[in-house]
Amino acid sequence: MATWTPQPAALQEILGTIRESTNTQNKVQRVITHKLNSFTRAPDYIAYLAYILTSLPQEEEPIRTIAGYLLKNNSRLILSASLEVVQYVKTSVLQTFYDSPPLIRNAAGQDIVAFLGVLEPRNWPDCLQQLVNMLDSPDIEQQVAAFGVFERACEDFPRKMDVEINGTRPLDFMIPKFLQLSEHPNSKMRAHAVACLSYFVPIGSQSLFAHIDTFIACLFKRASDEESVVRRHVCQALVLLLAARPEKLMPEMSNVSEYMLYSTKDKDESVALEACEFWLTFAEDPDLAPYLHPLLARVSPVLLDCMIYGEDDLMWLDAEAEDTNVPDKESDIKPRHYGGKTHGLERDAPTNGDETKRGAYGEETIDDDDDDDFALDDEEFADEMSTEWNLRKCAAAALDVLAVRFGAELMNVLLPHLKNKLWSSEWLERESGILALGAMAEGCIDSIEPHLTTLIPYLINTLNDTKPLVRSITCWTLGRYASWCTQPISDEHKNQFFVPTMEGLLRMVLDDNKRVQEAGCSAFATLEEDAGPELVPYLEPVLRNLVFAFGKYQHKNILILYDAVGTLADAVGRALQNSTYVEILMPPLTERWSKLLDDDEDLIPLLECLASVTIAMGSAFAPYAGPIFQRCVNLVHSSLLQYQAYQQNPELDEPDKAFLVVSLDLLSGLAQGMSGTLEPLISQTQPDLLALLTVCLKHPQAPVRQSAYALVGDLAMGCFGLLRPHLPGIMEELILQLDPEPKVEFISACNNAAWSVGEVALRYGQNEPEFQQWVVPLISRLIPILLHPKAPRSLHENAAVSIGRIGLMHPVLVAPHLPEFAQSWCQALYEIRDNEEKDSAFRGLCTLVQTNPAGIAKSLLWFCNAIVRWNQPSPELNQMFQQLLSGFKNHDEAGWAAQVQSFPPIIQERLATRYGV
Repeated sequence: MATWTPQPAALQEILGTIRESTNTQNKVQRVITHKLNSFTRAPDYIAYLAYILTSLPQEEEPIRTIAGYLLKNNSRLILSASLEVVQYVKTSVLQTFYDSPPLIRNAAGQDIVAFLGVLEPRNWPDCLQQLVNMLDSPDIEQQVAAFGVFERACEDFPRKMDVEINGTRPLDFMIPKFLQLSEHPNSKMRAHAVACLSYFVPIGSQSLFAHIDTFIACLFKRASDEESVVRRHVCQALVLLLAARPEKLMPEMSNVSEYMLYSTKDKDESVALEACEFWLTFAEDPDLAPYLHPLLARVSPVLLDCMIYGEDDLMWLDAEAEDTNVPDKESDIKPRHYGGKTHGLERDAPTNGDETKRGAYGEETIDDDDDDDFALDDEEFADEMSTEWNLRKCAAAALDVLAVRFGAELMNVLLPHLKNKLWSSEWLERESGILALGAMAEGCIDSIEPHLTTLIPYLINTLNDTKPLVRSITCWTLGRYASWCTQPISDEHKNQFFVPTMEGLLRMVLDDNKRVQEAGCSAFATLEEDAGPELVPYLEPVLRNLVFAFGKYQHKNILILYDAVGTLADAVGRALQNSTYVEILMPPLTERWSKLLDDDEDLIPLLECLASVTIAMGSAFAPYAGPIFQRCVNLVHSSLLQYQAYQQNPELDEPDKAFLVVSLDLLSGLAQGMSGTLEPLISQTQPDLLALLTVCLKHPQAPVRQSAYALVGDLAMGCFGLLRPHLPGIMEELILQLDPEPKVEFISACNNAAWSVGEVALRYGQNEPEFQQWVVPLISRLIPILLHPKAPRSLHENAAVSIGRIGLMHPVLVAPHLPEFAQSWCQALYEIRDNEEKDSAFRGLCTLVQTNPAGIAKSLLWFCNAIVRWNQPSPELNQMFQQLLSGFKNHDEAGWAAQVQSFPPIIQERLATRYGV
């Protein structure tokens, strides 16, 4: 087969572009990037890159290295390349890896890993063979380089390595080889060996598990290795084994736990971090609790010590300054992700597994049933500790999980150590104790609660500490106990705990240290959520403090301040309509609004904040509504035009959907807050909002559709007359969106579509002929959603409400389906808190039962359970319940009595007490 050779002109063009790419000017970089991207359309582009890397020794090494990195980044092109190009690239890269200077060899190694991942080892066996041969090379540099490639490949795609090729499994040979090399005199080789072996643990590789005892013996042998990098990989391997094959470690747990306790205190933080991961993994597995329980008294104090800031942390944090006047670096501001508005219903009481778990450590867990976009309250605080996952964070996360797992037992073990920390004269000790107190808040709340009468005043007093890091962690910990502080137990509780906590956090909002401002603002937002209407008597001072912060904050904290203002609006609701509050809050918001350009990303959190403010202020927002409404419509229009241009020319950057999503959400907020008074603005504004809305419903990105369906529902409630002419087109899209098995990313859009259907049905009214055409297609999609066992709970709830509302308006069309869905319907809604939505849905169900009484026969227990779970049904609904239940009893008194006798006692009692049946 002829070998590939470059065309001189093309080679010079690509080489010249790579040389130009070393120019650091932004404008030049953009042009070069565009040019390099255009080369990818050439069928042999990767061959030219391989040629520059491997066959131009006269070229400077940095230029050849850039070609190597471009080759790695474009590795997928090998799948569509000619056989000639594929063969050339593979051969030349392998040869260069074998006999080149370190810089070039490193680039070639990265290319080999990329091509192995794309082609898969089964399609490049000679590469594996060369790498294995190099492990036996007399040249130690070759050995280490080859093992480095193996380590990256084993880490990135272990399953692709664990295959059969031509009747043999390479790993059957390689695993024993790696085990043998774990005793190599060179520490890099030993580290690579242990690392490579460990990556096959999570995938359950039979080639490794055939040697599992030898592997564990190898780990014990390397546990005392003098090189910390080897010990780090030993700890990592033990963590992976604990997660995948705990039964293999349990017989040795005494030794393993001793080693891990010792390693958690290792002077090398990378070793200590891997060892600390062991305790986090241990605590997360409920089946291992009996083995972990005896170790609590030794593990928890070690974790507590790991939470003390190290010298490196303090140097990195540089947190001593009064830096409120120092502008932020743009690099300090993380990208924020904005999900659309999701319609959900509130439940009476959380059931196990439904709560969001929020932690200070950059992690959260939500149960698989829940699809909502959870904002992690402690996300900003997670940054405070480090930009990276580190020992302090890991130890705090482990303590958090231990607290959830062992509760009071952990508290009993840790209490003396915690007291020593909290009342230490060393500020670093105090700070770590306060972090621990916050970390334990969720799991140990029952056993900590008796101490909170002492601890909350202690924390409030600590807000006066001279050290900013102490003040900031105290803010976060107070936030973790905000729900206790805000309980409306008594005036005494309010005056002793709630008011001082609120005042203390508000002081921190205006601190002169930016880190404290951030922690104070985040914690205050948590307090707002928990306090809700309890904040209303204090609204004026709260607003004045937050507004003062607008003049004090730098860029990063302004974004957090928007969140705090939006959360306050959500918490106090229509209390914000008071003209005094409107006059305090709106000037700084409108001032910022007017200064920000339409493409400024800071407009996004401001729009999000205003969406909450408009709903809370209601009609009091009217003086500000006109320009805000017009700008939102303009933003929607320009965003759609940008997306259309992108679809016509995919070489353009994909426009940011966030502007479109939050503009739609703010329009929803205006529709909710101002209701029918928004109609003149909708009628007068150009371009036509409702025409734009129809386009948004077809948008390929789910968050846009999600917000668009929310707007459909909100406009149906407040401006139905204007929405109605557009509904034939909207309903067509809406029916398509109702999917019994939506992909995860489409769940929230489906949720909002399901909810908006019910709002539209109600507004059309009883037996409206135009809506009748959609009843059957809607019901035929909503019932499978309601019955689907894996659909998220919120989707079940919204589907049930809309079925009920459609049934209320069109009972004759829906009632025949009642036996199919009645039980699931009652199960979906019996825990939902009483509200108007639930009321109209239940009136619909009752109407369906009146229309088809036999349809409820098999689900009578669930129907009665749902009825008695109501706290305060409306008079109309209560009368429907009474009529139906009395009707059942009077129709067949003996049969009814026999059936009720089989119900749980609480249901029998409530039916008798409330309805006399």
